Amino acid sequence: MILTEWRDFGTDAEFYTQEFFEAHVDDRFEAMSLEEGKDIPNFIWTDQHVVVIKNNTRLINDVSFVKIPRNPSVMNFV
Repeated sequence: MILTEWRDFGTDAEFYTQEFFEAHVDDRFEAMSLEEGKDIPNFIWTDQHVVVIKNNTRLINDVSFVKIPRNPSVMNFV
């Protein structure tokens, strides 16, 4: 389901509030995709990016964020 209201989530290493997430990715939250029965979102949309949430390990619950620009024309292609 797509949520336009932030829902706090946590891992074994960190607890993510909207303020913490926005400071971490340096962008403003717009929406998140949360699968039924899951506590951690798959994707988070911000003003300028789609953030993919990836699991880092199998033994502990930890994630990393991969920022993908929403508008590819802003990328510097060389």
